[in-house]
Amino acid sequence: MARCLSLSLVAVLALGAVLVAASDVLELGDSDFDSTASQQETMLVEFFAPWCGHCQKLAPEYEAAATRLRGVVALAKVDCTANSETCARFGVNGYPTLKIFRNGDESSAYDGPRSADGIVSHMKQQAGPSSVELKTVEDLDRLIHSFDASVVGFFSDAGSAQLAEFLKAAAVLRDSYRFAHTSTPELLHRNQIQGEAVVLFRPPHLNSKFEDSSVRYTEAISTSSLRRFIKENIFGMCPHLTNENKEQLMGRDLLTVFFDVDYLRNPKGSNYWRNRVMKVASRFSVVEEFSCNFVFVCVVLDYYLFLTDALILEALTFNCYKMSEFGLGAADGELPVVTLRTVAGETHTAMQEEFTRDGKALERFLEDYFARKLKRYMKSEPVPENNDGPVKVVVAETFDEIVNDDSKDVLIEFYAPWCGHCKNLEPKYNELGEKLANDPNIVIAKMDATANDVPPNYDVQGFPALYFVPKGSKESPKRYEASLLGGREVSDFINYLKREATSTPVLTPGKEDL
Repeated sequence: MARCLSLSLVAVLALGAVLVAASDVLELGDSDFDSTASQQETMLVEFFAPWCGHCQKLAPEYEAAATRLRGVVALAKVDCTANSETCARFGVNGYPTLKIFRNGDESSAYDGPRSADGIVSHMKQQAGPSSVELKTVEDLDRLIHSFDASVVGFFSDAGSAQLAEFLKAAAVLRDSYRFAHTSTPELLHRNQIQGEAVVLFRPPHLNSKFEDSSVRYTEAISTSSLRRFIKENIFGMCPHLTNENKEQLMGRDLLTVFFDVDYLRNPKGSNYWRNRVMKVASRFSVVEEFSCNFVFVCVVLDYYLFLTDALILEALTFNCYKMSEFGLGAADGELPVVTLRTVAGETHTAMQEEFTRDGKALERFLEDYFARKLKRYMKSEPVPENNDGPVKVVVAETFDEIVNDDSKDVLIEFYAPWCGHCKNLEPKYNELGEKLANDPNIVIAKMDATANDVPPNYDVQGFPALYFVPKGSKESPKRYEASLLGGREVSDFINYLKREATSTPVLTPGKEDL
């Protein structure tokens, strides 16, 4: 089992000096964007702001990628603080925003990795035709023997109307999938194609006796129908969850199995546990709820090891984070760890029974799921032994008891221990709690949002996030917006509560309002 490692990132200035060199990133602005972009068959553009921390972090990776892609794909950047017209025209409302342009026209948003290696790999796929023409058996073999799935169109001749529709679809879908086409008779005969068809070839390293290694599409081709076919079939019964495909998979109900493998040196042995998972999955495939909504996922950490240290770190961070969502930390031993998460959120838990080689433990876990017996895992700090301070400490297990107490108005702060703004607020928030300590109707509370699950009706994406939860309206908390309501001084909070509280605040006698 892969261990969640604590890794330190060290910035190194190579050769002990910073050398000023000509940049391979094109700097474009309002005056020359269109003329330059129209000359590039494919171009990646970063829309940025100099003060943006994420942009500064991306800059060296972007520069390195531009150098490696020189002569293949152009990389450019636009400073939106100095070229607002261009940025507004392309709907830029956050930084950095990356978009792919083709012959001067916006093609799509860039949704690939943001490391130099990732940018290079992603943009090389963007260069050239959206669908590669296959002329020989060797061409087809090279294409499908990949770690990615391949979508291949087989057509009767180069003038086929269905080929034209296929190429249109490939141009639209190329950012997400790999396309190729052929009208070579030998290739059609070898793949038993009579007439015309599209075949989705799954990655050979994931081939299994429990499902077909390829799936055939025989309908009339349109972009929408081909997209639907690929989306429904590309991952198969038990796909391999990676940073590259996680966004596509996160929209499904997922049973995730974590284990270590090495698909480069030992693909057969690496599928040992996956085949046991698929054996169980095949038994449940007849269950309508399962077959329509459910996806088994194998998280395979060591798949990344043939790439770079940056991707190893990214994989470790991603997989450790996903396991921590279920209260799982580092695990020893070779047995897989299983988690289950539904999109609706009613199930979010880990399998407590040890994984068995015969699959019976996994079967029991799934039977409990379909019988609605599984309890949702809740990340929570321990309940405080003493909670008599002026600011009540809330943890996930006491959220209903304290915040959803319908006899009280509650002002709650969601904070992070490392947050500088939260630390600055703390003495003022404590003073507010002291001023209202004798009020029987108002509770001042706080919760560490990094150590406790936050209820879904609270949108906590930055810190501190404050919400007022009045009695009688516990399902509709009101966000306290400091920029709109005057600030985060004690007096600002008191004035707010005087307006919003269901009863007049009772201030502690003898203390002057600020």
